Amino acid sequence: MNSEWTEWDPSLDVNSSEDVAAFLNAVLELGDPAILPDALGVIARSRGMKAIAEETGLGRESLYKSLSKSGNPRFSTVVDVLDCLGFRLQVVPAA
Repeated sequence: MNSEWTEWDPSLDVNSSEDVAAFLNAVLELGDPAILPDALGVIARSRGMKAIAEETGLGRESLYKSLSKSGNPRFSTVVDVLDCLGFRLQVVPAA
């Protein structure tokens, strides 16, 4: 049996605002802040990194780097990207 694997790009599966919200909430529920930049990068790629860079006033290459698995974006970058995507952070009491 010959099996071939193809690399899956999650940015292809976050199409609607509901998809994005569910994806980000799932990431946040994991409780690991280190994965949030990559998750935002997935969403930014799905929406067009160039357009988000232009709208936020950030450099495209800088944004790619910040929103990667090894990225460490400023909090203001996270807020700006979320705002550009039409989302905002909200704090709720822990269960």
